[in-house]
Amino acid sequence: MKLQKTTWGLLITAIFLCTAVYFYEIQLKEKQTEIQSKDNKLFEFSEEDIKHITIETQQETLTFQKTEDEKNYWKMTQPKQQTANDATISFLTNLLVTGESDRNFIIPPNQQQEYGLDKPLATIKVTLKDNSNHQIILGNSNFNDEHLYAKIDPNNENEPEIVISLVSKDFQYSIDREIEEWLTIDKPSQPPEKPEE
Repeated sequence: MKLQKTTWGLLITAIFLCTAVYFYEIQLKEKQTEIQSKDNKLFEFSEEDIKHITIETQQETLTFQKTEDEKNYWKMTQPKQQTANDATISFLTNLLVTGESDRNFIIPPNQQQEYGLDKPLATIKVTLKDNSNHQIILGNSNFNDEHLYAKIDPNNENEPEIVISLVSKDFQYSIDREIEEWLTIDKPSQPPEKPEE
């Protein structure tokens, strides 16, 4: 019994499609496994390594510099020149150092808008003592409002795939502040009391 040309054509097409799907699935699973096998930690530096922080939101840009004197305190350099609130800065730096990704997934660049990454909530840029730079770009909340979509140290916007991480909403709470909350409140000196006559 001879097979007709059409049947041979369909058989070869089916084999080709099955092979293509098989290799695509294997490649995709290997890529996802590689992403999941990486440590969930966002960054590999310590708080002592950080010397400069820039927070860019849609409304403003804040910059902070760690002083190099023995006190090693933080100072806001933009938009004001003033000593920064140590507790507020510590909350942010602790998040950067200890923050973890709940999970990672891959999207094509044209889907960034769906995750709020085309017009991000904020971009936090960090410069370390060795002059290396890191950044986290924060997008929208996820569907149950427990995490934020984020890009961690993105290499290039023209890449065919973008890795998205789910990070703690604490990042939003750490930067969603009035400028005064970033600064140390200097208590006015009390005028000397007049002696009673």
